[in-house]
Amino acid sequence: MRNGRLDGKVAFITGVAKMDSIGFATASVLAAEGAALAIVDISDQVHECAALLRDGGSTVSAHTADLTRADQVRRIVDEAVDEHRRIDVLVNNAGMAIYGDKETFKAIQDLDENDWDFGIAINLKTQFLVTRAVLPLMIERGYGRIVNVSSTAGPVAANPRESAYCAAKAGVLGLTRSLALEGGRLGITANAVAPGWIATGSQAEGEDAAGLNTPIGRSARPEEVARAILFLASDDASYVTGHLLIVDGGNSIQDYKGPAELYY
Repeated sequence: MRNGRLDGKVAFITGVAKMDSIGFATASVLAAEGAALAIVDISDQVHECAALLRDGGSTVSAHTADLTRADQVRRIVDEAVDEHRRIDVLVNNAGMAIYGDKETFKAIQDLDENDWDFGIAINLKTQFLVTRAVLPLMIERGYGRIVNVSSTAGPVAANPRESAYCAAKAGVLGLTRSLALEGGRLGITANAVAPGWIATGSQAEGEDAAGLNTPIGRSARPEEVARAILFLASDDASYVTGHLLIVDGGNSIQDYKGPAELYY
């Protein structure tokens, strides 16, 4: 169902290289609401995602970059502006791991400095660099919607052997709130979504089991997170800023997280 909530808007979305991901679902949902897209990833798979979106009738440009490098970030933002003339919506979704690589799980005492720096860079620095490059364009036009993808791990809870990830995702919330304060009187809102257990193509067996033990009894579908992002990216949320929207099926509010039949 199309409501046209983003008609005439241009959305810049990072982390769009897998068809079964939050990034691709977000691109699909925003495009269905009328947005033209600039989608970004470090992987060339972003071009396949763009082709699929174009097949559905969307206006899409695809860009590859290492978002931990400021020079490459500025290049792709310039490319997107050359293509679309402006950026109205920014979705900072990229994170967790580089496409094709596995996320590092180590206890803090075993985590070396390079692993820590990488975890902070890919999950937090990327959002800073992209936002810094896009924000002047929004300030100039007096309009912008920034949606940062955080996580329940970090701002709300934590997981063992994921200290860098949790620290970075907590940092995303701090960054978001600072942006909200700085952009509020300039026509720019900044919010974050905090996904819990999500049934993406990279979801591990243990994560799927955790999803089954949420109050709703399953992991979220990527498009369910995407629709939360859509709300914050649209003018339906014009008076919402600095907010963390948790999308976790109620998992963070329950004390007992084991099998429901043993307690509920």
